[in-house]
Amino acid sequence: MTQADWESWIDGWYAQLRQPVRTGVSPLAARPAPDGPGTTTQAPRVLVFAPHPDDECIVGALPLRLHQEAGWQVINIAVTLGSKQERRAERWTELSAACDVLGFDLRLLSVDGFEQVKPDAAEARTPLWQEQVRLVAELLAAEKPALILVPHAGDGIPTHIGVHLLVTEALRQARASTVMAHTEFWATQPAPTALVETGRRDTALLVRALACHHGEVARNPYHLRLPAWMADNVRRGGELIAGPGEAPPDFAFGTLYRMTRWVDGAPVGDLPAAQFPADVPLDTGKLLGG
Repeated sequence: MTQADWESWIDGWYAQLRQPVRTGVSPLAARPAPDGPGTTTQAPRVLVFAPHPDDECIVGALPLRLHQEAGWQVINIAVTLGSKQERRAERWTELSAACDVLGFDLRLLSVDGFEQVKPDAAEARTPLWQEQVRLVAELLAAEKPALILVPHAGDGIPTHIGVHLLVTEALRQARASTVMAHTEFWATQPAPTALVETGRRDTALLVRALACHHGEVARNPYHLRLPAWMADNVRRGGELIAGPGEAPPDFAFGTLYRMTRWVDGAPVGDLPAAQFPADVPLDTGKLLGG
């Protein structure tokens, strides 16, 4: 290929990234914030602890596949609705639409979401922090999730790190047993153990859901860049999981997680490293170390 050929190829990337940001589906009718006891379904449950509305889409590859391929119930826990009070009602509407696209249930643990979910609040052990830990511990005890998704301990943004601290403290308080999938977005984690592929349809579904967050993608078009991030996950994950110098899997798009087993409120070790191609039904036993 000539230089002109390569520049033409790059022009295609520019065209993708410069398209209008308000693409995708429009928000559906806002759903009321749920209250009362949780669902009575007997399907295994996944709780996605999303620091902000839109995180459920960015890290949603694994719960989406579990829901579609294994019939698991996915409940997105909207930990916060963002720091801007004037945007919270709109963000709830956007989040409702995104979860409808993905087939996820949606729950708030307080009327406007949690406040001050930050490392300094955890360190100071403020009364608000302790009350929020208690609410999450009650949720874990009631739902008994088979899997939870939580940002890893160094995920860059204070609220992401705060959610990690919040949920791990609640796990200890509830003496819960589950598998934690550590997620990443703002900072990579050094030792992921699972690379989960999404095919063309599911990757497009995640982008479509992320586009529902109109206010956020107008500020920063995450949805247009999500496929590139997922492609780079394959570059990193191929060698981090299979081993240095190994050929990466033949995936176009993937999401990385670190899978850690918790027993009676304490982490007992990471699960064996594994890759999960999209053309093979998800092996939940292998995924959860069963």
